[in-house]
Amino acid sequence: MILKPINTNIITGFLGAGKTSLILSLLKLKPENETWAVLVNEFGEIGIDAGLIGGKNASKQIVIKEVAGGCLCCAAGIPTQVAINQLIQKAKPDRLFIEPTGLGHPAEILKVLTNEFNQQVLNVNQTVCVVDARKIQDERYSENDNFNQQIQIADLVYASKVDLYQQQELVNLEHFLSQFNHTKSVIHSTNDNAVARVFESLNQPRALLQKVQQSASFARSIKPALTSQTSSIFSTGFGLGASQSLSQGFAPETGKENEAQAVEFNQQGYWMRENQGEGAYSVGWIFEPRLCFDFDKLIDWINQLIAEDIVRLKAVMITEEGIAGFNMVDGKLSVMELDEAMDSRIEIIALEPLAGTKLSEPLLACLFDE
Repeated sequence: MILKPINTNIITGFLGAGKTSLILSLLKLKPENETWAVLVNEFGEIGIDAGLIGGKNASKQIVIKEVAGGCLCCAAGIPTQVAINQLIQKAKPDRLFIEPTGLGHPAEILKVLTNEFNQQVLNVNQTVCVVDARKIQDERYSENDNFNQQIQIADLVYASKVDLYQQQELVNLEHFLSQFNHTKSVIHSTNDNAVARVFESLNQPRALLQKVQQSASFARSIKPALTSQTSSIFSTGFGLGASQSLSQGFAPETGKENEAQAVEFNQQGYWMRENQGEGAYSVGWIFEPRLCFDFDKLIDWINQLIAEDIVRLKAVMITEEGIAGFNMVDGKLSVMELDEAMDSRIEIIALEPLAGTKLSEPLLACLFDE
């Protein structure tokens, strides 16, 4: 039984902006007497983020649920409502974070969160948009309706990876945000102060709530004037390094909530799924736990993909050197050590069609040959 509305925040942002890293940092600030829940939606069909977020944070006080396939923004919001109901019933959380896919429509999710039913259950507070300012000059981002909607509905804009910026990139970001009539409070930090500022804002009410309820059309070509005061936090945020260990001692819930699908491995021991939408394409694989991969061969294969037009790659793989997590964005690969994994899984996202069957062959060539 819910005695009081659950404090709820959306953490949005485009592909590779650093949403998961920000959530990991916020989880470190969780009061000991509170239970927090995280609902993750990935564009790809495989589902990897829940394992990375859960990791050593997985406990009775931090509950992770994952909905793969980019379906939280479906018509009528049914997948969103079902996933939220299940997570609340399971966790009975004091706080709920919702991380939509970077290709999703957060305004549609906000409409669901603030409908008549959810107003009795959820206390929707400030929405945070994570932005990598280096992308502002790239028309694939600046002209993308979803990217602009994410910024426009945000109460807070959290600029990640600032230590990698050139000075002009901060100027470009400020100019870009000014088109949305945002009032900016800029923080340049390499420590946890900026994350603490985000944490302090989580219980502040949404200034844009009325506009969200009125309309979910926030295409950049329209750009309705916003009268609210919106903070913009600039920070390096929290980066996952190779030396950090995340435990993945649980099986994250994956698959579309309204279309549950069982994993059926083929004769070669893997299950492949593809997805497309919003101008992006994904292909992913789940491998039987018995299969072990050669770590060095995986690195070589991923480095070959970096040379191609791949937007994002994430993986949790069982190798002969141990369990490893791979995260490739902006042509840079980071590797982290994991304690456990239920299976090996990998997901690739690109802006051009991907030939999953063709990619399977070199990936299978990375299996460890004892």
